[in-house]
Amino acid sequence: MVRIACLMAVTMLTPAPMNSMNGNVARSMPWLLASCMLVGCGSDPKPAPRVAATTTKTSKASVKPASSAGNASSGDSDDDQVSQVGIDDRILKMCDLPPARFDFDSADMSNSAKDILNKVAQCFISGPAAGHSMRIVGHTDERGETEYNFALGQRRAGAVAGYLVRVGLSVDRVSSSSRGELEATGTDAAGWAKDRRVEILLAD
Repeated sequence: MVRIACLMAVTMLTPAPMNSMNGNVARSMPWLLASCMLVGCGSDPKPAPRVAATTTKTSKASVKPASSAGNASSGDSDDDQVSQVGIDDRILKMCDLPPARFDFDSADMSNSAKDILNKVAQCFISGPAAGHSMRIVGHTDERGETEYNFALGQRRAGAVAGYLVRVGLSVDRVSSSSRGELEATGTDAAGWAKDRRVEILLAD
């Protein structure tokens, strides 16, 4: 609209016969022209720049795969707290215990597991096995890194040994070690569960 008003002012200032121009209009032309110059005659306001919408895509290279070490879905791990405990036949016979293979969970031990381990400890403290020593061996399934599995087997064996010591067995009468995955035979979930075990063996 400003451009149109300015063009009209310039057109009206074009020389024309005096008898065709009203005197009042002629006198107002300089003021109209000055107003056009102040508001920027001949230039309309520039439209606001458009902002393009952008979408950030995550490339595959920016996503790192989760590590498989210690992952329960790809390897034996501390998340598998429960391990089976087996007792040497010689200990069962010496201590007059029935065949036993039970689940051991160091975080939530069942009463049956406590009962069996308590009887084993008492047998070695003051029973027929007094004077003998035991060794406790931890095992894992075949999944995971070899070094990790050896350490995990040691922790499992140590958890059982620790319980026996807490209920009175002398620390110098029990040792713990790990075989890691060396004796693992499982190829599925059921087999892996059997591989996660701890053995209580007569040391002499």
